[in-house]
Formats: sequence, structure tokens, C-alpha cells
Amino acid sequence: MPTVKDIYDYINSTAPFDRQSEWDNSGIAAGSFDTEVETAVFALDITAGVVGFARENNAQLVISHHPVIFRPRKRLMSNDPAYMLANAGLSAICAHTSLDIAEGGVNDALTAKLGYGKCPALTTEGEAAMVRVFEYDKPRAIGDVAAETAKALETAVRYSDCGKLVKKVAVCGGAGCDFASVCAQHGCDLLITGDASHHDFLDGITDGISIIAAGHYETENPVVKVLANAIKEQFGINTLVAPSSAPCQTAVWI
Repeated sequence: MPTVKDIYDYINSTAPFDRQSEWDNSGIAAGSFDTEVETAVFALDITAGVVGFARENNAQLVISHHPVIFRPRKRLMSNDPAYMLANAGLSAICAHTSLDIAEGGVNDALTAKLGYGKCPALTTEGEAAMVRVFEYDKPRAIGDVAAETAKALETAVRYSDCGKLVKKVAVCGGAGCDFASVCAQHGCDLLITGDASHHDFLDGITDGISIIAAGHYETENPVVKVLANAIKEQFGINTLVAPSSAPCQTAVWI
């Protein structure tokens, strides 16, 4: 039976933790490397509900994308998921920006979900290496691409129109608007990401790039099932995807 360390090492081999952003906290967040794992639970976020689901299913390990411990804390209260993990004797591994940038990670899962298949990275250096690029055979109207994105991800989307047809598309799950300007510099007509503020849309128009905001959860969650399947195939253990940990519900446009 594999240990937490075995699974940690496997994730590290495919999405190296040393490639995470300097502000990130990917890696083991709770528990023991020595614990043997028969059942692992997977989620985008480790919430109280996810910890409860893991306990109900007699899991030994929870694996998430977002770190359960992100900012420094001065106290841990009983309703804090990190406290709940420790109290339940559960181990936790979090693969955040290391999984964003990895081949087969968050953004490859997203491009697959969008129907774009396997796409090259925007660049090979820095955080922008997590951005994937797809190119249509023929230019498309932004409204058509937005409608197809909403349908593929089964969610509502917001979008801006910089006034150009869309041929070259940058894709970055989660909060990718920090890369909008560099995407425009690389000739992209559109950025599909999760979050975008009013000012992100305005800045995109100034830079000459349209933006589709399809939801942080919706653009990152596809990787959860991908990672669960990879761990199951590698180790033959029980892998369970926790019920939705989305913090809000979104109306769907079909």
C-alpha cells in the first residue's frame, strides 16, 4: 500500500513543487509522510465539508489544488479546515501553482474541457508559462467564442470585446488577468480565464485583447478528476472526488 510520501513524490515528479510561485504554499500541509493510503479524496479546496466527506469515507489523505494553509495564521480554531484535518488524523497535499504550470495540469485540463486539445505554453519562462495558446483555423466572433465557452464549462461567462475577431486564444484557469498584457504582446486576441474585474476588462481593451471570465472554480475544477484518475492508475487505491466545494452557485447559460 502506498504511503503519503509515495503519492507526494509522484505528484512532485509530474508537477514539481519547486516550480511553484514564491508566494505559494504547495506541498504537504498536514499529517505524516509515513501514513499508508488506501483511500484518497480530491477537491479543488479543502473545506469543512470536504474534511467531513473524507472522514465519512475512511480516507487517509486529501489532495487539493488550493492550499488549505495559504496565509500565515496566528491561531487555529475548531472550525478551520486545517485544524479539522489534524484533529481527524488526515494528511493533506496541495498542488497549486505547481499544478497550474505543469504539463497535464490545470491549464491542460481546461483546454481539453474547452475542446482545444493539447496546446503549447505561451512561454517557457516565468509564471506566464502556465498560459496555454490555441489558434483557430479561421477568425471567430468574440460572442460565438463566449457562448461556446459557457456551454463547454456549463456556466455563465462575462466578456469584453476589444474590437477584433478572435484567432489566437490564451487560456489560463483561475486568476489569469495578470497575464493579459503579455498575452497581447504575444499576438493573442483573447484571454479565457476565471476571474476578471471591471478594470481588467478595461485594461484588456486598452491592450487590444478581449477577455472571457468563466469563473475561478469552473476553470480550475476540471483538473480535480484528472488528478484523481492519474493517482488511481498509478497506485490502484480508492480515489474519490468530493462533492462540489464551489463557494457559490452560478446560473447556467445554454
